[in-house]
Amino acid sequence: MRPLAPGVAWIAGGNLHVTLKFLGGVEPARLPAIEAALAAAAAGQPAFDLEIHGLGAFPSRSRARVLWAGVGAGGEAASALAGRVDEALAALGVPKETRPFAAHVTLGRVREPRADPRLAEALDSREPFGRQHVARVSLMRSDLSPHGARYTELAAFSLMGAPTWPPTPPNARAAPA
Repeated sequence: MRPLAPGVAWIAGGNLHVTLKFLGGVEPARLPAIEAALAAAAAGQPAFDLEIHGLGAFPSRSRARVLWAGVGAGGEAASALAGRVDEALAALGVPKETRPFAAHVTLGRVREPRADPRLAEALDSREPFGRQHVARVSLMRSDLSPHGARYTELAAFSLMGAPTWPPTPPNARAAPA
């Protein structure tokens, strides 16, 4: 029996995420302003839960290039957060998104897209995968390699009502002023 999805480069479990805004290459000198904008966007957004369910593909199920899991409950909150991020970064000259935000978790990329009826049929699943609590926004750097993307968190910002990130270790002491 042939595998259901031959030629798919699957995303490692620890790299699964929802992208709110893709920035592309950023000059290091711009990072402090971007971090300040993201902190402001996150500060007014309550923490929320996302329900992950269903499968899909971009650009279409019949000619899949990117395989993804969808977002149900909590999608509106993710969209609102993406809008806040987009507005905050637009104030820095980052172009606004032209397409509506579509919350999803990328699962894999098809190396050589082609019509695959078996894969298209498998993507009809609407099964729930679970819930994820969203308590922070991360500014990530991605480095591409033949083995897939490697992600590095550059900064993280807590959402309203979420614990401060990173948490202060219980035995940490404040530095003298």
